[in-house]
Amino acid sequence: MTEPTAPAAAPLAKPSLAAVPGAVPTLAIVGLALAAGASGLSLRLADALLPRLSREFNISLGEASLVITVFAVAYGVSQALFGPLGDRFGKYRVIAWACAASAITSLGCALAPGHHSLLLARLLAGATAAAVIPLAMAWIGDVVPYERRQPVLARFLIGQITGFALGVWAGGYTAEHLPWRTPFFALALLFALIAVVLQWVRRGLPPAALQPPRRPGGAFVTMLREFKAVAATPWARVVLVTVFCEGAAVFGAFAFIPSHLHQRFGLPLSTVGAIVMGYALGGLVFALGARVLVARLGEVRLVRWGAAGMAGALVLIAAAPGWGWSIPACMVMGLGFYMMHNTLQVHATQMAPERRGAAVAAFAASLFLGQSAGVGVAGLVVGTVGTGAVLVAGGVGLLVVAWGFNRQRAQASGHSSGHSSRHSSRHSSQSNR
Repeated sequence: MTEPTAPAAAPLAKPSLAAVPGAVPTLAIVGLALAAGASGLSLRLADALLPRLSREFNISLGEASLVITVFAVAYGVSQALFGPLGDRFGKYRVIAWACAASAITSLGCALAPGHHSLLLARLLAGATAAAVIPLAMAWIGDVVPYERRQPVLARFLIGQITGFALGVWAGGYTAEHLPWRTPFFALALLFALIAVVLQWVRRGLPPAALQPPRRPGGAFVTMLREFKAVAATPWARVVLVTVFCEGAAVFGAFAFIPSHLHQRFGLPLSTVGAIVMGYALGGLVFALGARVLVARLGEVRLVRWGAAGMAGALVLIAAAPGWGWSIPACMVMGLGFYMMHNTLQVHATQMAPERRGAAVAAFAASLFLGQSAGVGVAGLVVGTVGTGAVLVAGGVGLLVVAWGFNRQRAQASGHSSGHSSRHSSRHSSQSNR
């Protein structure tokens, strides 16, 4: 059976820079991968720290999870600003600025005197880190043709995957051996160094890659115009709703995997952090094998089997009689997530090519607002239903999300094919006459 053709999201974009040999230095992609790694580290750093923060500030696990929720809310809402700013002032420039700002906000987390001040600092950290990954994806979308984009995005995401892994491990190791502030100091230094690297790399980019201002109007008017245009695209709305639900299901459960293993099996948090790093290993497998997986499975099966793998992994972690089962389960979950999410990312880069910065920003906003909703709801009920039930609920949710997306995709493809057939028939009749 052949895969249905992806629905046409928008008019074709202008020729990309990648069509010109040597147009984009490899170091430019490496710099973005480093920035994505720091952003991913910042995002996942608090997961394994939750039990330590709960004891440190004498609060419940649900209250401690607010450090994840506020970061995700700020990350999502801030996309409304950074997407249009990237389109207006240049995506690479805005990413470098955001890394410099993230160094300051990470330092604020390290210096926070209490729980409430830490929440405020994490809120600001989420806002400043928000520009990095979505604008980097959008910039790659600008310079790499659609047919080559998915493997390139997958390799770029090695940086983000590594950041996720280091974040969970660093949080777990810190919870057992170091003051909780230590990783935030290290993160501030890392962001500062990356900001310097990006500014240096940017000076060597070709003029077309710098994307000077193109559209008139103030920043607020530009923001409204860009997001209104994206939201007017029916397929864009499908992708945005899907990634919101994906974020709620995946990360609402994922944030509590370290706490589940720690509480159920009495594992040290440093050990738990090392186990959850298997998630990143699974993602790395996808990144390295993306070209083969995409060619052999196609988008529909990548989404279907990716969601099934994640659901099975979450149920296994929740119900397994021993902690050893969580090692392969975390690897399968990482592979499944990137099988599904990378497919959605490719659609995000193409659903509004002329407003790619705003489109990918809306995509990232939906993902992280979904994450904040998922973690928030899970935090409210975890004290009552337990961490195991939260993991199982996330797995069931993922199966529903994957089924819904593939169904919408098939309907959109069928509508597009029917429209093309009718157009061809009319054209043939006119030619015969």
